[in-house]
Amino acid sequence: MTMPERAPSDGPPDGQGDQDAHDGRDDHGGRDDQDGLSAAVADLTAEVAALRGDLARRHLMDLAAGVLVAQLATAPPDAADHLARLAASTGLAEEDLAADIVNAASGAVVAHAPDEPAPDAQTPAETRRARRTQSAAETGGTLGEVTESLLESGLRPLGAEALWMWRRTPTDCLELAGHAGVSGLEASHWRWLPPEASGPLHRALTKGSPDWLPQGPPPGERLPGPAPDAARALLPLRDRGTVTGLALVVWPSPADLDDTVRRTLTGLMDTAERMLDAAPAQGGRPPPVGPLLDLLAHPAMALRADPETGILHVEHLNPAALHSSGGVHGPVGRPLAQVFPAVHADLVRLEQRARAEAAPQHAARLPATRPPAAQQPAGPDPLLDVRVLPAGPGLSVVLWHAATDSGLAVVRVLERLENLASFEDDLVSGESRWTDQAHKIFGLPPDSPAVPLRELAPRLHPDEAGNVDDLLAALAERRVGAHTVVRALRDDGGMRHVRIAAEPLLTGGVLTGITGIYQDVSAQHRTELALTAAFDQLTVAQTQAALRHQVVLQLQRAIVPEVPALEGLPGLQVAARYRPAAQEYRVGGDWYDVLPLPDQRVLLAVGDIAGHGIESAVSMVSLRNALHGLAFTGNSPSRLMAWLNDLTLHTHGNPTATALCGVYDPQDRSLCWASAGHLPPLLLREGRARLLEPPRSILLGALPNAVYSQTLTQLRPGDTLLLYTDGLVERRHAGLDESLTVLRRAAERLTAGGIDEQADQLLTMVTGDTDDDTSLVVVRVS
Repeated sequence: MTMPERAPSDGPPDGQGDQDAHDGRDDHGGRDDQDGLSAAVADLTAEVAALRGDLARRHLMDLAAGVLVAQLATAPPDAADHLARLAASTGLAEEDLAADIVNAASGAVVAHAPDEPAPDAQTPAETRRARRTQSAAETGGTLGEVTESLLESGLRPLGAEALWMWRRTPTDCLELAGHAGVSGLEASHWRWLPPEASGPLHRALTKGSPDWLPQGPPPGERLPGPAPDAARALLPLRDRGTVTGLALVVWPSPADLDDTVRRTLTGLMDTAERMLDAAPAQGGRPPPVGPLLDLLAHPAMALRADPETGILHVEHLNPAALHSSGGVHGPVGRPLAQVFPAVHADLVRLEQRARAEAAPQHAARLPATRPPAAQQPAGPDPLLDVRVLPAGPGLSVVLWHAATDSGLAVVRVLERLENLASFEDDLVSGESRWTDQAHKIFGLPPDSPAVPLRELAPRLHPDEAGNVDDLLAALAERRVGAHTVVRALRDDGGMRHVRIAAEPLLTGGVLTGITGIYQDVSAQHRTELALTAAFDQLTVAQTQAALRHQVVLQLQRAIVPEVPALEGLPGLQVAARYRPAAQEYRVGGDWYDVLPLPDQRVLLAVGDIAGHGIESAVSMVSLRNALHGLAFTGNSPSRLMAWLNDLTLHTHGNPTATALCGVYDPQDRSLCWASAGHLPPLLLREGRARLLEPPRSILLGALPNAVYSQTLTQLRPGDTLLLYTDGLVERRHAGLDESLTVLRRAAERLTAGGIDEQADQLLTMVTGDTDDDTSLVVVRVS
């Protein structure tokens, strides 16, 4: 007898792959290999289906060969060859001839003559179909697979579209044991039928004989089927003479259930009786969740853990989930690793955590990461917004989306933002939902119930009741969104400033809920308070500084006027100019002085305090007034410079300064002068200008006990002498020598005219670009 060959396989022994998957020892580093696994699973599933069909054929052929071995007393290989020769000589297919041989051996009547068969006899075609159907059923697996085989191989050729099989319980209830060609939702309606539910089913069970209904059940009675008048056949299933169950065959419309159909159905039910007796009863298992999952538009499946191994098997997939499974053949009843290989390990972890914590588990995406496009093989789409819920002992429900749900995505975004939480109040059921962050904002335990917005007032500062009332009025009366900021009082004694933004939820124009966000803006509020206080302090400081600045500026302008009146000086014509800094806030330290002395001599001086601001102006006033008084002692310019240096060293703020001090004697037209690091004076004589070389000296305030030298310069009638500060000549991108050359050439271009006119010309022709203030003294010898 020939035996069916085993398909070659490179995989692990049976069950090993499932056990490894259950143990969670999947290689996440090989995620790319797992992504391509679903296509291989689909191919293997189709191959198994083909092998199962071939196995049914081989089973029938082996039975026929066994009969020939017994009848002919020959070896199994010879019997198989003899069967092939008989099929060739009779013109029948080997499978049909094998069915005839097995039927003859089992006592079935096979008519070979062309005469019309007896009413209670089957035709050869009928007996062959019955035998092939029985062979396919016997090589099937579960009762569900057997039911499918009976429908596809034996009943559909007769025009039937569905098959129901009930098992009779000890209490005469009918328990649905198998079905084919019907939806899970319809099957759930007929799963348990107590004896009190009188009707065609229990009547056939009690009568113990077939009930043929070509036009459907009598009026007022119900049976499963597409229409009331669709043909049906009720056939009791027996085990050793006792009715143990009931089978229902359904057609899509009224049908003529002739003798041929009745004989074929009676023969096929022998197989159904044996399989129903062999299948284990479901016992007290609760009704399945499959019919409920079928009502969902999004993918959903039920998983059941094997009580011995713990391996998860797919118990039900709704239509949307079947589409997401990637076309795996017959996914119901398979291990989860075969149906969803790419996400199996992640789903196992979520399912175990859901059962351990007795709480739903969430995942935004499975697999969690997506490989680069160049490395991503064609395969099933990822599972999005996955939720795993425990549904009973060993049973879990998995819900997901095939496309990203914008509402759930927004909730996840809010959860990632610090100090931001969402809420929703259902005004119909009275339930409220908070995200975890809301409990932290209000200082409540994570497991405490959410507080509806309308009941939030006791947790707020008493002064905030009006704000919440206005918010609720906008939502409930005007049906518009609104927001407010309130002070929330926490149980730990703290206070939080919380912004509430809410929107009404309307159903048919009726307010059915409120949704919105809570945002903890305490840090922002504290920052605003600190900024306000700092701004107030800054405003006061600015006001005081501006007042102080104006006082000093007025003092400076009073001491150093921009265009002073200088007349009555012996032997000299003098014009002085002061140009303030370009920016008003920069109070400068430049100064000049022209002072007639009691002995008919004239003091000429210019100076520049380093820096800007009030301190520089105060130092300038001190030095100018000191020089003003010291000059009346009659001492030489070098001595006056030494005294000024000592004064500078003892001035608050330790300023430094440059200065040039000269005394003009009209008797001999001589100028005795000393410099403390100041720019050299410029002498204009007969249209030619030159810089007077100053003696070497250090600026004021740099070193104690500094010694200053003086120089005597002889002047002539008509000579013009320029004393100035650095603001007149300094430029950012030019050296000092270049700037002094510009001053010298400008002086040579001065036109003949009065001394005041020439001073104004110089300020126009020579301008520094450092925004510094400028002092200029123009002296002409009479």
